[in-house]
Amino acid sequence: MTRVQTAMIMAAGLGNRMRPLTDTRPKPLVEVAGKAMIDHCFDKLAEAEIAKAVVNVHYMADMLEEHLAALSYPIAIRVSDERAQLMETGGGLVQAEPLIREDNFFCINSDNLWTDGPTNSLLQLAEAWDEDRMDALLLLVPRITAHNYRGSGDFHLDDEKRISRKLPDQPAPLIYSGIQLLSKRLLRDPPAGPFSTNILWERAIGDGRLFGAIHRGEWFEVGTPEAIAPTEAALADV
Repeated sequence: MTRVQTAMIMAAGLGNRMRPLTDTRPKPLVEVAGKAMIDHCFDKLAEAEIAKAVVNVHYMADMLEEHLAALSYPIAIRVSDERAQLMETGGGLVQAEPLIREDNFFCINSDNLWTDGPTNSLLQLAEAWDEDRMDALLLLVPRITAHNYRGSGDFHLDDEKRISRKLPDQPAPLIYSGIQLLSKRLLRDPPAGPFSTNILWERAIGDGRLFGAIHRGEWFEVGTPEAIAPTEAALADV
């Protein structure tokens, strides 16, 4: 199993769909089941014995930094400051890269919640990682079992677990969980300025180096205030 020591937590977004809750706090600090969403992510990092985390900040950055400074997890936290310009997901990764020493690292969206299956989901990715074949390994959720999800899916997997995009106007069986294991190879020769990680994924798909693993636990999309109550109810039953 690949030993991964660092995670990047994506926490800089504006959280527009979560208004009015995000009128007074950044989305990662919205509470679900009595805890800020970003703290649920740190719980999973601590369980996987991740030693270091990089968190990008933009919207209400001071409030988020104060929260991070008060945490007591056994994880060294560094901040990638996007106050001057929101860099989007791909640009955020590129800006944070100098703060990430290891070649392989997890990247986690701070606004998704999940429970594990037989093993910690991060360790599941680390166990499935193949350095020779992969630039990125995405944790994927079956669309029909994703809590609160109303979309038409994102990806297909072939027999070797390589990812392909869904066809236009057709559903796909798998959705991206917001959790992935990356090599810095994915970040080579990036566009300048803000851009989406999708640009990097498309190149990896073309090279046959974007892979997926199926999530074995429960996963919850918590993108709007209306999703909080059913998520809390489902978590209480897990």
